[in-house]
Amino acid sequence: MKNAVYLKNVSFSFSERPVLEDVNLTIKRGDFASIVGPNGGGKTTFLKLLLGLQKPDSGEILVLGRKPAKSRFRVGYMPQHANLDMQFPVTVMDVVLMGRLGRSLGGRYSKKDREAAAKALSEVEMSGSANHMFRELSGGQRQRVLIARALCCEPELLLLDEPTSNVDPEMEEAFLNILTELNQRMTILMASHDLGFVSQVVKSVICINRRVVIHPTSEINGAIIKDIYGGDFRMVRHDHRCSEKGHRHD
Repeated sequence: MKNAVYLKNVSFSFSERPVLEDVNLTIKRGDFASIVGPNGGGKTTFLKLLLGLQKPDSGEILVLGRKPAKSRFRVGYMPQHANLDMQFPVTVMDVVLMGRLGRSLGGRYSKKDREAAAKALSEVEMSGSANHMFRELSGGQRQRVLIARALCCEPELLLLDEPTSNVDPEMEEAFLNILTELNQRMTILMASHDLGFVSQVVKSVICINRRVVIHPTSEINGAIIKDIYGGDFRMVRHDHRCSEKGHRHD
């Protein structure tokens, strides 16, 4: 099975307002794709459809060869907002173990769960902070821990929604190195407004604004080419493969 994600004629609406229309998309295993588009264009909804958190009005979705609900434990997800109460006394290890919820009987974490959490923390270079309080971490450190939570389920597909928000340039470089390593063994889809920091590793660009078009990336220089989404997105240069006439963002 070569495809990580497959969508055929997928449409989705909120209260009769179209969010995604007639989406046809195939993402190969091992790809590293950035999902771009304006606020409200459907990026987060697209990720939630892949997770099975939303169901399409029409069309077919397969994730790792199965329906999204059947593939959930093979997919790691980092949401745009963590929804964690910063006043709650939770440790870094507690947060990462949340990625194993639903796997153990009786609600208790097993030895295997804790080993997976320790491995995930090691991969994001946060092992030394396992017993620290999550609220005491910097913004960049928190992002690493949330990535570890997504990795704790030992995924084949990693979905990231704006993972570089609240991350400074120095932390972005370290984050890039982590993603590069992870992409050696898993497919990565990342929604972002800023592609500059992944300019050397992104393989595909998925443009979402109700409709979806995917482009292979021959070169991404990370510069601001055109401000076409009202200032909320830094565009990158990418080659067209969607049609002979190319593709326009209106």
